[in-house]
Amino acid sequence: MANVSPETAKQTRKAGGKRMFSVRDGIDPNDAFAIDAAVDMIKDRAKAKFDETIEIAMNLGVDPKHADQIVRGVCMLPNGSGRTARVAVFARGAKADEAKEAGADIVGAEELVQEVQGGTINFDRCIATPDMMGLVGRLGKILGPRGLMPNPRVGTVTMDVGEAVKAAKGGAIEFRVEKAGIVHGGIGKASFSKEALIENIRAYVDAVVKAKPTGAKGTYVKKVSISSTMGPGIKVDAASVLPAAAN
Repeated sequence: MANVSPETAKQTRKAGGKRMFSVRDGIDPNDAFAIDAAVDMIKDRAKAKFDETIEIAMNLGVDPKHADQIVRGVCMLPNGSGRTARVAVFARGAKADEAKEAGADIVGAEELVQEVQGGTINFDRCIATPDMMGLVGRLGKILGPRGLMPNPRVGTVTMDVGEAVKAAKGGAIEFRVEKAGIVHGGIGKASFSKEALIENIRAYVDAVVKAKPTGAKGTYVKKVSISSTMGPGIKVDAASVLPAAAN
């Protein structure tokens, strides 16, 4: 990293402070806004020189330490996520050919297992046919912590690899609750229209609600907030995004 003079570093911090003050101006951290207003505020404040990712975070009334309170699933964003996922498929023979035809970036069997074991992970999503899980299981300690381990519950262990690849390329994103009871994910880009972002947010919230575990008691969705890569978090009035049956 190039050396930076103390004065330059001071000016950079000052500029960053002014920018953060500017994007937070007019936002009361204690207020929750209807989804329409919240998306307008996020888009207005996404002023970075790149297309910022819009993320959603949901605080849930679950304790993931208990097996019957784990929240996990997949959401198909109707307008895509704004990024093209790199997809790897563990398959052989005809299923490997099917994966390639569907647009998989990496397809393999034993050789792909060896690559991953050697530290080469050039993919964002991982799919496997059921017969490959004996091999893929060896990669649990590598893929698991990265959220890449194939799982039948989210459709990434399947014989229908062609459809799974298309879904991954077309906007399907996985979610899994963290230790603090939070699920989060990227649901679009600042360049998306307001309507497209709202559709994606509603789809994500709906998927998380449908994934409510049997052990969840009391209020399931406690808080919802959205943010952009370089912008502030904005609380969303949960009632404005929850499915009618969940309100």
